[in-house]
Amino acid sequence: MLSENPYRDRIEGDILTYTAQGREGDQQIRGRNKRLIEQYTISVPFFGFMNVGKQTYRFLGLLELLRHYQETQADTSGKLRKVWLFEFRVHASPAVVPIALAKSLTTSLLEDSRRKTGWSAEETTVEEGNEANILAEANSPKLEIIRSRLLQLPPSGFEHFVRSVMEKDGFCRITVTGRSGDGGIDLDGYVEERVVFLAGTHVQVQAKRWRHAVGSVELNHFRGALSTTAKGVFVTTSHFTSAAIKEARHSTKPCITLVDGLRFSAVVLRHKIEIN
Repeated sequence: MLSENPYRDRIEGDILTYTAQGREGDQQIRGRNKRLIEQYTISVPFFGFMNVGKQTYRFLGLLELLRHYQETQADTSGKLRKVWLFEFRVHASPAVVPIALAKSLTTSLLEDSRRKTGWSAEETTVEEGNEANILAEANSPKLEIIRSRLLQLPPSGFEHFVRSVMEKDGFCRITVTGRSGDGGIDLDGYVEERVVFLAGTHVQVQAKRWRHAVGSVELNHFRGALSTTAKGVFVTTSHFTSAAIKEARHSTKPCITLVDGLRFSAVVLRHKIEIN
């Protein structure tokens, strides 16, 4: 039985996804929410803590703001609303941060991290379900309710669910490869003969039940793991940054098909597949 809050703040790897303040109605960028955005241009120290018990918190590390963007969510009554998501990279080192040195440490940390990762404005921009055939259904809460249920699946459960959806959508001989590192292949399959123009095409899939957006770094890692015979498909419950979309459609590299949470939910709805 799915019962957890699918939109809860969540740490995936070293990425913290934080939902802005405001529990009812559309959220606004003001007050504390507005303060967070300042880190794009000013080295404002943000300290990450996790509640581990009654009035007990564990220090996670300094936080680096990667991106912020609006997302459509369904509230407890099924009514859609707009919220703001903030994604931070958690820097566990240094483990101890003297308050007097916090700003200088943050300045150094941000400069070093952005240089290593190639952080850019395109990585802060997230696109949410912009395909015309999806937008036609976007006013209905059905897709977001499906996505919220997908977010409650465990990662391995999501991979097996993707397999079930692929079987309904024209694929055969699908195997779930099991747990793998970042950039690894989660599913391997082939297009059925009934799909005339693509029959027999070898397809490899990375399936990520993530709250945080997929960037160009993940796309590059995935492309590097693909077999030379395979077409790549990246499926996520979240969204893709503009940089990731650009990378997937690179003019001199093998194209990767991107399936975000809204598009995937539309396929689930079309085939009327139950999420257990």
